[in-house]
Amino acid sequence: MTADSDLKDFIERHARLFVLTGAGCSTNSGIPDYRDGDGQWKRTQPVTYQAFMAGAATRQRYWARSLVGWRHIGAARPNPAHRALARLESAGRSEMLVTQNVDRLHQAAGSAEVIDLHGRIDIVRCMACDHVLPREAMQEALTRLNPGWAGRDAARAPDGDADLEAADFADFAVPDCARCRGLLKPDVVFFGETVPRDRVEAAFAHLARADAVLVVGTSLMVRSGFRFVEAAVAAGKPVAAVNLGRTRADALLTLKVARPCEDALAFLL
Repeated sequence: MTADSDLKDFIERHARLFVLTGAGCSTNSGIPDYRDGDGQWKRTQPVTYQAFMAGAATRQRYWARSLVGWRHIGAARPNPAHRALARLESAGRSEMLVTQNVDRLHQAAGSAEVIDLHGRIDIVRCMACDHVLPREAMQEALTRLNPGWAGRDAARAPDGDADLEAADFADFAVPDCARCRGLLKPDVVFFGETVPRDRVEAAFAHLARADAVLVVGTSLMVRSGFRFVEAAVAAGKPVAAVNLGRTRADALLTLKVARPCEDALAFLL
């Protein structure tokens, strides 16, 4: 039996799947991932929550790179992996899809039952008054304040970032909240930040109702995702993973398929 037929059999044998996805789902949509096949960083570790909140220079660098990178992630479209998982939900086989991605491509593909574990990049939140605004509105404000940056281009980086390492960010203007002049941050969970408790509890509640776990496109190196696999195995639930490289949970898996996500899930379409 091939790995693909093994995966098909795994999905057919389990009626309620808890699906956990990561960056590998979106690479075919033009959004780079963070880690290599061994689960190691491909690049400098992303900005931390603590650095972003504490340093104006860090925020200048972040938003300048985001201004350039947004045009790529904002234009990204779902690929066959996203559509395959949406088809799984429409067939009534998905208890819940929990994604570590912030790109909202699962929703764009038609998935309705989704928990955005690490938040969403298309929204910006004021850290003082909790006011939210669309990322497009932030893009307009950034462009208005920094017209000379609007035409710049750079290599794509994960989650709407762009490689502008040689740039001088000292004069880059970052807008404040229009309501209270507070600090604006993308509504995503940065490294060093805690995933909101209600989000985690909701995910665990769905895991309890599922009879198996399907991991798609993540090395599970981040604890926020790996803990669901740990809990599933502790509860006697089988876990299958589709991932090109090593995962933190390899020793815990019932099945491992080392193929691109869109290829491994093509039978669902």
